[in-house]
Amino acid sequence: MADKKTSKTSTKRSTPSGFAKKREMLEKASAALKAQRAKALEQAKKNKELYLAQGKAHREALEKHTQHLVDAHRQAKKDGNFFVPDQTKVFLVIRIKGLNKIPPQEKKILRLFRLRQLNNATFVRNNKATQNMLRKVEPWVTFGAPTNATIRKLIYKRGYGKINGQRIPLNDNRLVAESLSKFNINCIEDLINEIWTCGANFKQANAFLWPFKLDSPRGGLKSKRHQFLTGGDQGPREEFINTLASAML
Repeated sequence: MADKKTSKTSTKRSTPSGFAKKREMLEKASAALKAQRAKALEQAKKNKELYLAQGKAHREALEKHTQHLVDAHRQAKKDGNFFVPDQTKVFLVIRIKGLNKIPPQEKKILRLFRLRQLNNATFVRNNKATQNMLRKVEPWVTFGAPTNATIRKLIYKRGYGKINGQRIPLNDNRLVAESLSKFNINCIEDLINEIWTCGANFKQANAFLWPFKLDSPRGGLKSKRHQFLTGGDQGPREEFINTLASAML
């Protein structure tokens, strides 16, 4: 009988020890989770301050650039001259025709521009090589100089990033930072500024952006078979590309 009582007592005493170990383990896990959450909250606060500061800096730079253009126009008018602004550094290229009857060379150029589908749009650096390629594919595309506002609308409304080969919507600044922080692009505002200014890391920023998938323009197109300069829709349209892009968002 004594042995049985002893065994029962030892069993009862060993059970609280197991619970104590489990409680200790849970307390350690809870403390680690709280510390992790506090660290994440502190980092999120720092990131928010950084994003606001970057956005403010880019906005001030844009206002300064705009004011410079206004002052230059006024000074030229005062002196009886004409002010010609610098040529755009970036083109917004929109595909307006489908796949039928495209020669192999022109099809390859459209693939290089990543314009594989109707109503796709991409940004292209303005240089001699891209100008020559755009001339060859003019019957299938229209292009022009996008404003900062147009670039902002495209990225915020239709912006998707290429992350691990997947098309991911850009609804968080951390997605941009994880992919482009090594190029000093830490948020969507940095991405917009890099595209608009055609900075040193334009190639990486543009490759990160998935081609924009736009809607058919409200009110339709006038004539896909004729140049924009002659009343149609294809070819260069300079600043009027912003009106078309706005109608396709």
